[in-house]
Amino acid sequence: MEVCFANPGTSEMHFVSALDRIDGMRCVLSLFEGGVTGAADGYGRMTGKPAATLLHLGPGLANGAANLHNAKRAFTPIVNIVGEHATYHRDSGAPLCSDIEGLAKTVSKWVRTTETADRLAADCEEAIAIAQAAPGGVATLILPADTAWTETEAAIPAAVKKRETPKVSDDAIAAAADALRQAGPTLLLIGGDALTPENRQIAAAIAQAADADTLAPTSNGRIDRGAGTVPIERVPYPIGIALDRLSKYRNAILIGADAPVAFFAYPDKPCRLLPEDCRAVTLAGLDQDCGDALARLSDALGAPKSVPVPIPAVPPLPQDGPITPEAIGAIIGNLIPEGCIVCDESITTGRNFFASTHGAAPHSWLHITGGAIGIGIPMATGAAVACPDRRVLGLQADGSALYTVQSLWTQARERLNVLTLIFSNRSYAILKGELANVGANGGPTAMGMLSLDNPAMDWVQIARGFGVDGTRVDSTATLIAAIRHGLTQAGPYLIEVDLP
Repeated sequence: MEVCFANPGTSEMHFVSALDRIDGMRCVLSLFEGGVTGAADGYGRMTGKPAATLLHLGPGLANGAANLHNAKRAFTPIVNIVGEHATYHRDSGAPLCSDIEGLAKTVSKWVRTTETADRLAADCEEAIAIAQAAPGGVATLILPADTAWTETEAAIPAAVKKRETPKVSDDAIAAAADALRQAGPTLLLIGGDALTPENRQIAAAIAQAADADTLAPTSNGRIDRGAGTVPIERVPYPIGIALDRLSKYRNAILIGADAPVAFFAYPDKPCRLLPEDCRAVTLAGLDQDCGDALARLSDALGAPKSVPVPIPAVPPLPQDGPITPEAIGAIIGNLIPEGCIVCDESITTGRNFFASTHGAAPHSWLHITGGAIGIGIPMATGAAVACPDRRVLGLQADGSALYTVQSLWTQARERLNVLTLIFSNRSYAILKGELANVGANGGPTAMGMLSLDNPAMDWVQIARGFGVDGTRVDSTATLIAAIRHGLTQAGPYLIEVDLP
């Protein structure tokens, strides 16, 4: 572990002091704990190894919990260190006393409170191993202050042994092969590690041999995509479109993915998106070796390990005119630089950006995975720390940007190469659609709760207040020019995209 994202307090001061005494740990300060945890998520998705977080007691953990929830759903390795009162002070009734373990369990795959200094090194070792064990996740280590300031002679492990990822059984391979031989349209739903370019090649070859289709889940921790990789679309977010898209399938093979469900319950709509008569077979769970499972399934079917990769056409750059989601998608598809990391919290505006970027220059795409808004700017921050040689492009809805806007300051402080597009429609646009979907009425009071235009925010001034330069655009020509300019800047840059 080489990076710690932090927002420390009194109980963590001995940890802070150790950052000066021990070489090799980069410490990145965030002004809000949601920025800490979101940055650790972006870092872990791009490196495959955990960063540490440093949070202050129960309230600090609570402030960071939303983006730990997103990290949990992305299966991102994080060692989440939460300071605690000294062991003899925990039950004193002091103002900041709280049930940290209870809070942590909701967003963690593993939680432990270190009770003595002699246990600390062993607990750290286990936390790192658990965080990295497939499919990855949040390991929360709660650190009472006296375990940090007490001297110890306990040995520090030289290295953490990585745990092997289990392989699927021969029965699972046989069941999947049998399902692919059945009559009726078949879907390969692939997520997690099955979405690597190499594994998508195998999945596409299997699908071609079995006359099946492939899709990814709606939200994914990371997809490396663009020209030269097998294009893949996702299960649509809107429930009506998703039900229609999946209605034809009679067999579904799940590889690193669960059977798809609706984001929310809606009157007179099912929760599960596959048809009732669709036979769903799990080839590999998220905690299993998806690549090995796909290779063995290919052998069982006598299918090749790859197929020719088409390069889908990118829509041409639009002529000057109004900014629409379709125009933005075409512009992004043309201007993404090779190696770019796209951090997508565009919510409504960017729902269909995938179609226009399949043939873009090779890039990585990171989604909001847990539905907890406020991940985009911190995730871009962490991705830029992880990959300083790659440009980061943030696609950001204006409403959710306000949750963790302080992370712009961290980008400026660390001089990170992040270009952020703020899609400024001055509303929680997604909720306007959801109001109708659930059958509720939208009168003046209700619509006022979804509006952000009284007063309207000036994103260029907000960014400059945090040390980030930027500009506002209101046409496709000015957007194209601003993106080209922003991609050449050293350090962060923000573009407010003024939408109708």
